[in-house]
Amino acid sequence: MSTWTVRPGDIERKWYIVDAEDMILGRLSTEVARILRGKHNPMYTPHADCGDHVIIINAEKVKVTGNKEMQKMYYRHSRFAGGLHTISLEKQRERFPERILELAIKGMMPKGPLGRKQLLKLKVYAGSEHPHTAQAPQALAIN
Repeated sequence: MSTWTVRPGDIERKWYIVDAEDMILGRLSTEVARILRGKHNPMYTPHADCGDHVIIINAEKVKVTGNKEMQKMYYRHSRFAGGLHTISLEKQRERFPERILELAIKGMMPKGPLGRKQLLKLKVYAGSEHPHTAQAPQALAIN
């Protein structure tokens, strides 16, 4: 007997929509990363992209616990000497609220070409409007 492996033709991708209002950042991120990777499917294969598309709305209303609103910092570097830029979660929420969820989910995905490909199926919007109504996304309930 040979081992069965998933082929690109076997994969049927679904679209899910998640309302991030009053949800905790880390708990939401782990569930979304699991769906993007395809671990909820019975045909999950670690080396293949068998995940589904996820749309997150109301990203600006996601909650964090404790004092993370002022203490959690995001870092980026310009690759020039002294080019380290830091921004707190509070300021990140004001300027780029989508980036909070994108970076949290990105950290939970595999590093490399497969993880980057799976991350392309994530769509994050700050408000409640999104342009993906034609895909008829199903509501995803996350506890």
